[in-house]
Amino acid sequence: MTQYTQLAIISSATPQAREAEAQLREVHDFVSLDNADAVIVLGGDGHMLQVLHQLLESRRDIPAYGMNLGTIGFLMNSWDLQDLHSRLQRAKSFSVRPLTADITTVSGQKFTLPAINEVSLLRETRQAAKLEISVNGRAVIPELISDGILVSTPAGSTAYNLSANGPILPLDSSLLALTPISPFRPRRWKGAILPDRYVIKINILEASKRPVSAVADQREIRDIAQVEVALDRNRSLTLLFDPEHALDDRIAMEQFIV
Repeated sequence: MTQYTQLAIISSATPQAREAEAQLREVHDFVSLDNADAVIVLGGDGHMLQVLHQLLESRRDIPAYGMNLGTIGFLMNSWDLQDLHSRLQRAKSFSVRPLTADITTVSGQKFTLPAINEVSLLRETRQAAKLEISVNGRAVIPELISDGILVSTPAGSTAYNLSANGPILPLDSSLLALTPISPFRPRRWKGAILPDRYVIKINILEASKRPVSAVADQREIRDIAQVEVALDRNRSLTLLFDPEHALDDRIAMEQFIV
């Protein structure tokens, strides 16, 4: 069992999360994130993603143990004030790798953004987007007319990807989901499942007439011309889950929810 002795705590801004943090501080000592060997995250999935991005930006791979005080809580464990250290000792760890999106705008600006769940491209106006999809340098869909498209990791496959009728990917599958959003043409194309070593490039056709934005988890870049998405093999994040609520089991069981 791993011993985590230096814990940081980060809560969302909701009253419930702040109250839970105050209760935990009464019975546990916490340190700053810079000095921690694990971080306790109080809130929902959105707040967990914010904390994970904070860890990416600081290039720190310390485990994150979430307790759900939000809504969905797919990336979280249940809230419980008791036995925090014993729960951490028993917790099962999962390593997830982020995507990297290299984005070029119509004006020529360049951005590189990480994404833990997905990179999504979305039309900005009432007009459908026109997209050219290439995989490993080969144009596989010369023109996709749709509301957009997304590239999802296994960890994110039960989020926006699932809502867009994309496939659920097992956490250890080494796959990516390429899922169209409300496709019009080609009408029968429902997306693709690709090895995570593949590089996906999306060119925006008629970008000035049909503007498209790119969203990497929670950060948006508008009026884009091109996006290249690949798995970042140089960085990883670690999530901790109670044995009875492990992430791989949650993802698998989502396939039976009707």
